[in-house]
Amino acid sequence: MTEAHPAAAATRRHPLVQALARAGFAANGLVHALIGTLVVAIAAGGRGEADQVGALRTVAAVPWGAVLVWAIAIGLWGLALWHLAAGITARGDGRWGRRASEWSQGIVFAAVGTLAASIALGAAPDADGSARAASRGILAMTGGPFVLAAVGVGIAVAGVVFVVMGVRRSFEKRMSIPRSALGTLVRSLGVAGFIAKGAALGILGVLLLVAAAHADAARAGGLDSAVDGLLTLPAGRAIAVTLGIGLVAYGVFCGFRARYARL
Repeated sequence: MTEAHPAAAATRRHPLVQALARAGFAANGLVHALIGTLVVAIAAGGRGEADQVGALRTVAAVPWGAVLVWAIAIGLWGLALWHLAAGITARGDGRWGRRASEWSQGIVFAAVGTLAASIALGAAPDADGSARAASRGILAMTGGPFVLAAVGVGIAVAGVVFVVMGVRRSFEKRMSIPRSALGTLVRSLGVAGFIAKGAALGILGVLLLVAAAHADAARAGGLDSAVDGLLTLPAGRAIAVTLGIGLVAYGVFCGFRARYARL
């Protein structure tokens, strides 16, 4: 780790990597804003896939959409590289927790970037089907239900972390938000957005826990399945609309984060 530190620090500070990281924040914001819009549309009776695949397909469908999806992929890969380098350079007390956080974010952004690239190349992935297939494979393992439950707990805990970050506004520590009316707007978007993102992750975690408890991979799924499940609940449409608006807020916040993030 010590030998890799200088190279990682240089990578993290490189102007191109920082520019790509900011582009990645913006790309992540666009994807979340579109997901939130799709959630609201479905709650209002429309049709679509309220997940990352649906959002990226929406982008790909516009003129020059494939080029834009490639730009999203490259930005997300750049942000993934920045997070991976940031994990290596973390120091001081709690550095391993910080490293785990940075590396996990890097892996997630790299995966979403790869998903975007596959859609730009014409692939037609099925997020819910992939989630169920992965769950089925885990359940087939010895102790599979416990492994799947652990994954569900991990995702649910990540959701709680996002909610806490929103409530405590801890995201401000990694941004240079102006002290103005615009800054107040950015903070408000951050609070609403982090809470909504956390709620979405919490729902996904619960789906996996239910699948593990029943040893039934069909009960697992992605955000699209989660929204379908919400719509069956009393006041489910109102909850789904609120969640969708929150995800749009998170997307807009990420757009501002591209400008104000401390890199």
